[in-house]
Amino acid sequence: MSCLIKGVKCFSALNQMHKVTGALFKAHMLRNISVINEQQFKISRALSQLSSEKANSYDYVIVGAGSAGCVLANRLTEDTLSTVLLLEAGPKDTLLGSKRLMWKIHMPAALTYNLCDEKYNWYYHTTSQKHMDNRIMYWPRGRVWGGSSSLNAMVYIRGHAEDYNRWSREGAIGWDYEHCLPYFKKAQTHELGPDQYRGGKGPLYVSRGKTNHPLHHAFLEATKQAGYPFTDDMNGYQQEGFGWMDMTVHQGKRWSTASAYLHPAISRPNLSITEKTLVTKILFQGTKSIGVEYLKNGQRKKAFASKEVILSGGAINSPQLLMLSGIGNADDLKKLGIPVVCHLPGVGQNLQDHLEVYVQQKCTKPITLYSAQKPANMVKIGLEWLWKFTGEGATAHLESGGFIRSQPGVPHPDIQFHFLPSQVIDHGRVASTMEAYQVHVGPMRSTSVGWLKLKSTDPNDHPVIEPNYLSAERDIWEFRQCVKLAREIFAQKAFEKFRGPEIQPGNHVQSDKEIDAFIRQKADSAYHPSCTCKMGQLSDSTAVVDPQTKVIGVENLRVVDASIMPSIVSGNLNAPTIMIAEKAADIIKGLPSLWEKNAPVYKPKTLETQR
Repeated sequence: MSCLIKGVKCFSALNQMHKVTGALFKAHMLRNISVINEQQFKISRALSQLSSEKANSYDYVIVGAGSAGCVLANRLTEDTLSTVLLLEAGPKDTLLGSKRLMWKIHMPAALTYNLCDEKYNWYYHTTSQKHMDNRIMYWPRGRVWGGSSSLNAMVYIRGHAEDYNRWSREGAIGWDYEHCLPYFKKAQTHELGPDQYRGGKGPLYVSRGKTNHPLHHAFLEATKQAGYPFTDDMNGYQQEGFGWMDMTVHQGKRWSTASAYLHPAISRPNLSITEKTLVTKILFQGTKSIGVEYLKNGQRKKAFASKEVILSGGAINSPQLLMLSGIGNADDLKKLGIPVVCHLPGVGQNLQDHLEVYVQQKCTKPITLYSAQKPANMVKIGLEWLWKFTGEGATAHLESGGFIRSQPGVPHPDIQFHFLPSQVIDHGRVASTMEAYQVHVGPMRSTSVGWLKLKSTDPNDHPVIEPNYLSAERDIWEFRQCVKLAREIFAQKAFEKFRGPEIQPGNHVQSDKEIDAFIRQKADSAYHPSCTCKMGQLSDSTAVVDPQTKVIGVENLRVVDASIMPSIVSGNLNAPTIMIAEKAADIIKGLPSLWEKNAPVYKPKTLETQR
């Protein structure tokens, strides 16, 4: 019996041991299954992330569908094997596919609407300018397909050949005039046909004004009477002198880079475009750029580039994005808590712009655009444009102008004129008050240089913009000359039958001191910010990109826009920016640079006289 009891106890102990062992085994198995499930989840998540990255991966990611970005999107997708994502902060430049419904952009005469509309405009402002009576200056910049080429006055000016030769001397090797001229031509189809300077097969249509306005003729006649030459093409052999302006207007419509380059490429399967998208930073693995982070409809997303990220946001947005991403002056970045990817102190420095002032004269005859700005006439002009793309709505009216030298000894023109048979007040934000005409005049190569810096780490915050206008004595003297020389032209016999009292500066402004005060009070930006990511040699501590447009110190990142100009050109910036993008596209594709040797360029017979 005792053996039986012992056996029962032994069995009971064995049974208990089995239960414990089974429980332990079950727990072990559950733990293993849990580990396996966790590993599978991690693998699944990684695969999902890889799949997502692959879905959002392209060869090239271009930031900014502006004057340069549209060119690059078109040229890089000519290769059907290259995939491109183009990201634009603003909206499309059409409504329901129609340009007519977006008449504020596409009607040339409606340009001032865009300059005042935050929907298509970054609406920047500078710091208080201590050399200009502490004024805060307004800087409109395009935020729409086409960028500022969808907002500007459509003046097509290339600058002077010597601007590009100067670039080469400043370290932008391969960007001299002989290597830039062919890209101006490649971009262009001029309505007067191709020649040694004009293009005939490019997507950018360029035309001359059609209004034949008597005040334009009076202006050109007055410049001859003042002793200046007539030039039949200020973008060709001879910039110096006065003549008819080239304009990016085609068949009565604004011909922006969106019209010229982007719309023809939209149907390509290797081009993806996303609008209303704010890029917040560039993504890096170490110092290698791999993509961008952006906000779309309030959601944070990423896009990856297997080859390169290309910044084409312009002279304000491109340096701002570099700094937000950890590329810039290390001390400034650390103060904002931004991890430094590359110490590049030139980012945001070297800011250059053109200032201009309006010399205005009352007109004694009712032939200016004053009557066209009355509501009934505006409706009539608008309806004609909407119906046929013709009439006074089909031009920006800046159809004549020119370039002169400020004094003897200056080798090529450093003052620019645009003539307008109307009066503009406060960037067009205030309606004209009388029959009047004006000339926009300003120096082209001012020595005052500014900068921009981050205000905060918030990508929505505009950077601090300090152009440092009129900080050099030479610039003040040049501007004074601008006013005096403009007055001299308006005083010629050709204007006798039209000339009323001077509106501004006004007859009470005569002495140098009075003229200087007028300039401080009334000069404004010509909307040409540039040079904030300057191109140069690796030995130049202020250079941001090399002559191949690659950002120095990092990999797979380029900047292609007006910010990479080593110094500002002698003229408007849209045509040079398009040229930069055309040339950069060939560099990115690995193609040899186009080269046009020995194109003759006019030189004055003597530099001993001003004209």
